[in-house]
Amino acid sequence: MKFAIIENEFGDVGIDENILSENVDEEVIEVMNGCICCTVRGDLVVALKKLYKKVESFNGVIIETTGLADPAPVIQTFFVDEEIMKLYKLDSVITVTDAKYIMERLNEKKPEGVENESVEQVAFADKIILNKTDLAKDEAELEAIEERLRSLNPQAPILRCQYSNISPKELLNIQAFDLKRVLDFEPDFLDDSQEHQHDTSVVSTSTKMEGEVNIEMLSRWIERLISEDGANLYRYKGVMAVKGKEEKFVFQGVGMLFSGAFEGRWKPHEKRESRFVFIGKNLDLEFLKYGFEACRASNQLRFAIGDAVEANCGIWKKGKVVAHWDDGNAYRIRLDDVRNTEVWAPVDVEAYVRARAA
Repeated sequence: MKFAIIENEFGDVGIDENILSENVDEEVIEVMNGCICCTVRGDLVVALKKLYKKVESFNGVIIETTGLADPAPVIQTFFVDEEIMKLYKLDSVITVTDAKYIMERLNEKKPEGVENESVEQVAFADKIILNKTDLAKDEAELEAIEERLRSLNPQAPILRCQYSNISPKELLNIQAFDLKRVLDFEPDFLDDSQEHQHDTSVVSTSTKMEGEVNIEMLSRWIERLISEDGANLYRYKGVMAVKGKEEKFVFQGVGMLFSGAFEGRWKPHEKRESRFVFIGKNLDLEFLKYGFEACRASNQLRFAIGDAVEANCGIWKKGKVVAHWDDGNAYRIRLDDVRNTEVWAPVDVEAYVRARAA
């Protein structure tokens, strides 16, 4: 099956087109620098009309919004634009919920007049995916979550899963969208003159940096970020070009739950650059960008290959630099011992490696 994907990035730097497998046969249109439900809704209509020219070669169109999007204006697009109504039929609205954080998001108090997007997404869903069930404390917690979800949307089936592992048959061509159900709980749904407001304390930052990062510095930065700001991080993801590695480092996370791995090699003529997007509440955006820039790998190292140095192995030991940027480490050092032991200095700082004493 072949699908076109329209993706909304809440920021002006796209991530996902950099991590799609080379073997994946999809077209991705990123609708960036705003929420798909408001500032770029016109772009959504344009994208849908553009894709229709290829409709014979596609099985469908998947629209992936950010977690900050109110689904109502996106759904309205298929019923208030006459040309779109002729070209497309809305099959279903699928909402993925995070078992670790969904109750916290649903319980958030918003300023007057501001919608809780999590509540809206659950209410409009034709099917609800309860993901990361392995992170729940016990069955009782999962049942409490499901009870809360049903209080907001009694009719939508709830499917449990881990790592978003669910059959495509549960998601595609299920003909589940029912306009009458929506009008029952929101009679003014088709009035497209209505405006909605976002919580202004929720912000995003994204940046792109040509060049490569030091994996050790990046790991420390992310560790510090999660430990100090994890509670305010709604979503973050990035693709990094790591000095000394041919694979891309792909990371993503929600709150204090982080995962990252090397996957997919850089293509021969692909520009090696690093980029990230962070979405959260009350974030220090400038500090995030500064921390990211500080992870940049230096092209000018203090010691050349062959230089005699001392390496910090718990105690300082004499050795010689034998390689630069070996598997992401600034130096590989061969010690002056009978075994010719080799150690690594991940960062070019005095704490790891220094000039040999005279």
